[in-house]
Amino acid sequence: MHIGLIGLGKMGFSMRERLRRNGIQVTGFDRDPVVSDVGSLAELAAELPPPRIVWSMVPSGETTAAVVSGLAEVLENGDLVIEGGNSRYTEDLHHAGMLAAKGIRYLDCGVSGGIWGKDNGYGLMVGGDPADVSAAMPLFDALRPAGLRAESFVHAGATGAGHYAKMVHNGIEYGLMQAYAEGYELLEAQNIIDDVPGILRAWQSGTVIRSWLLELAVRAVDEDPGLTRIAGYVEDSGEGRWSVEEALSAGVPAPAITAAVFARFASRQEDSPALKLVAALRGQFGGHPVRPADPAVPGGNGGQASAAEQAVGDAGSPE
Repeated sequence: MHIGLIGLGKMGFSMRERLRRNGIQVTGFDRDPVVSDVGSLAELAAELPPPRIVWSMVPSGETTAAVVSGLAEVLENGDLVIEGGNSRYTEDLHHAGMLAAKGIRYLDCGVSGGIWGKDNGYGLMVGGDPADVSAAMPLFDALRPAGLRAESFVHAGATGAGHYAKMVHNGIEYGLMQAYAEGYELLEAQNIIDDVPGILRAWQSGTVIRSWLLELAVRAVDEDPGLTRIAGYVEDSGEGRWSVEEALSAGVPAPAITAAVFARFASRQEDSPALKLVAALRGQFGGHPVRPADPAVPGGNGGQASAAEQAVGDAGSPE
């Protein structure tokens, strides 16, 4: 089988290598000429035998929309596009409709495995017509972990189902990471704990919270004890937000995922206006001490009240 692969970043590049390793011929296209096999979408289409299969692995949103529009111009009736980025499932319906008008088939595929997928294999969640899924099955077999088809591949449903499943997957991922992170901070905060990395390692086997994410947490703290080399600023890809929006729309309670998304927002604020107001309100209704914006302010006491002030402030406090 010979396919085209668009987008040779961290994920796409690794996928190309795994596909080739497993007997799939791949012609890749990327804006970076150093990694690209061809110079344009038209050249990519010309390299592939019909009916063509082209897999897109570019960022969701405008970039994916531009790629799909471009493929609609260079592909032909009977060709197949697999959209493997993290698009919102509602966009799949639009993309599939645009391509269907020209007789081009469409599958959406949520891909999980990160930069480790090249060696370990990927988890795949696919949406679309069963006949199209069957036609692309050699690709899915090449990408998934060997011998684990039932555990690593699912035809989730109709168009959009693959990306919907990946959205929920990533929402769960947000919650899991936040729980591990809060546990890590609790361990670091207690003086009786001497070996935080050792505790994380001890959790890796036999415990109910063992997971690949925990293994990666161990790796992270081993490589950077105390995590002193990185800032606590966390981006989000959008899928956590979409999960929360879907939960609100469906009336499904999702407090853990929602809290994890908001925690990422909080990580980007050096000095939260909201928490400034909370501090001010505590001072207003309970007489609690307020830490000055500049700890060096004369008489500011670094935000720490004296014992007498603390006693007065706490007396009868509703909090």
